[in-house]
Amino acid sequence: MCGRFTQRYTWSEVHAFLSVIGAAKNLRPRYNIAPTTTIDVVRSTEAGRELVPMRWGLVPVWWKKPLKDVPATFNARAETVAQKPMFRDAFRKRRCIIPASGFFEWTGDRGEKVPHLFTAGDGSPILAFAGLWDRWTDPASGEEVLSATVIVSGASDWMAPYHDRMPVLLAPDSFDGWLDGSLGPEVLEPAAASALREWIVSSRVNRTGQGDDDPTIVEPVAEAG
Repeated sequence: MCGRFTQRYTWSEVHAFLSVIGAAKNLRPRYNIAPTTTIDVVRSTEAGRELVPMRWGLVPVWWKKPLKDVPATFNARAETVAQKPMFRDAFRKRRCIIPASGFFEWTGDRGEKVPHLFTAGDGSPILAFAGLWDRWTDPASGEEVLSATVIVSGASDWMAPYHDRMPVLLAPDSFDGWLDGSLGPEVLEPAAASALREWIVSSRVNRTGQGDDDPTIVEPVAEAG
């Protein structure tokens, strides 16, 4: 799964990596992002790729119940994303890329969970998660909600000791094909071992929302013992 991640890049970095359009802006660094909060998402428009704030947890356009009743849709499984009713329309029509600086997974027993941060193996400030987005209108208030999900695959052999799932990472030469829909499910494969590096971080990250504005929460710490 991918249930917590970071977005801590500058506008110049995301512009260079993903060729987003628009005037330069100050981006708030986030160090412990949890589902249902707002994240940066890159989608295609006729003018080019734009960086848009969206709810993390996809709400399909056809959803008729209140927002609070939406199930956990912050991840979509690569194996079924093209068929699942929650995601299949967005898979056909509304692809996106979710820029991330890293993501967290945990090892250990309940009550003694150890958080690990995974970042780009080459030291790049940005990973490109394959994602989907949608536009939903709240039937009660008329408010429009843009939302997105991160697609996850099975784990690579390198990732397996930490978790059995991992976010799908897109290479730059796949950006256009992913966004325009010309690439299919075949691109949703586990990343190579060299794509990621890992270190243990503060257990403060175990609490949802804890340290979201604190850069020290992603610094390496020594493993106890």
